[in-house]
Amino acid sequence: MNILILGIGNILFQDEGMGAHFIHYLDEKYEFTSEENSVSIVDGGTLAHRLIPLIVKYDYIIVIDCIDALNSKAGDVYFFDFENTPKEIDWQGSAHEIEMLQTLNMIKMNGDLPNTKVLGIIPKRVADDTTFELSQEVIIATSTMEHTIIEHLKDLNITCNIKNKDVTITDIAEVSYKREIINGPKI
Repeated sequence: MNILILGIGNILFQDEGMGAHFIHYLDEKYEFTSEENSVSIVDGGTLAHRLIPLIVKYDYIIVIDCIDALNSKAGDVYFFDFENTPKEIDWQGSAHEIEMLQTLNMIKMNGDLPNTKVLGIIPKRVADDTTFELSQEVIIATSTMEHTIIEHLKDLNITCNIKNKDVTITDIAEVSYKREIINGPKI
């Protein structure tokens, strides 16, 4: 199975960039191997519709993005199947130019959507102030996000070996702007 871990977010708008920061964090901290599956990690930034040709090449994708949900608080983490998105989840109102939800729905309408999971986090700060700083709530939630995705990858027969145990999400957020699409095909 060809697996894509796709980080979405605008790193210029505080917590809104968590999806992009988080996949850089995963790439820096872990090495993913499998005899039967391949794993690509891609920073999708705010490309949305421009990601369609990339997404449809995969059998399975995990989208990491900021979301909103009823009765939630900053730092809450949700992991769900896109086809069975809980009713309380809302992807509207982020700082993306075009929402990832719209992009996935377009692919689904064409019948090309791979099996899709979403790892979503509730941001605290998404403002017009450009800064790479993440809120404390989102920083703390990184461990939940990490545990969730690593356990899920293990269920998919992916070996997750730590290669850099000292990396932190704060370290990565400070340098994400220097990074490009990683460990995956160029768009």
